[in-house]
Amino acid sequence: MTALIEADHLTRILPATVPVTLVRDVSLTVGEQEFIAITGPSGSGKSSLLYLLGLLDRPTSGILRVAGRDTSSLNDHALAHLRLDMLGFVFQFHFLLPEFSVLENVKLPMRKAGHLSSGEMRTRAAGLLEELGLAGHLDKRPDQLSGGQRQRVAVARALANDPHVVLADEPTGSLDSKSSEQVFQILRDLVRKRGKTVIAVTHDMDIAARVDRRIHLVDGAVVSDERVAPASV
Repeated sequence: MTALIEADHLTRILPATVPVTLVRDVSLTVGEQEFIAITGPSGSGKSSLLYLLGLLDRPTSGILRVAGRDTSSLNDHALAHLRLDMLGFVFQFHFLLPEFSVLENVKLPMRKAGHLSSGEMRTRAAGLLEELGLAGHLDKRPDQLSGGQRQRVAVARALANDPHVVLADEPTGSLDSKSSEQVFQILRDLVRKRGKTVIAVTHDMDIAARVDRRIHLVDGAVVSDERVAPASV
């Protein structure tokens, strides 16, 4: 298994009058084409761990390697470039920019990366949206879409720079059951059909039962890391 992300004794302590440990001594390796669910009770550190793995936060101690690079010595600029090249993000609330069209929202990560021409960005963004069933909505604003459609736009945006890993924080948490299942199927297809790795924080145990691997946290620490036998649907 080729390691995409390696965490070695990661700890994140939130400074305060009484310091709060968000993530406690976590070591794990994330490989290619894995569909991983991070589960645990509220306040167990699930999102905090995801933000560390996604380079959105820095650990208090421990080492995080992404694509073999020790990230502890990287400055903010270098971390941003590594995120753009390696990682894509989907959150519970889509965080689409309301003043931009669907197409422009998906192009934003490509603009930041600066690898493609304007025409190439448009072609890629339109192609991703069409693959996700949004061909007729490219010029609409986010407020003209349903919740499930907005989350599919967020997935397209996460894929804009063709990342190796997609990190999703409660991606179905604000959706109805039908839209939730659609988003789950899309995330699963990212692994099976596109060869991506997906790491998803979820409270939904139905989703957690249908991934490849489940990492369970309690009080910021990993208490189990097990392979799951996914259902066939």
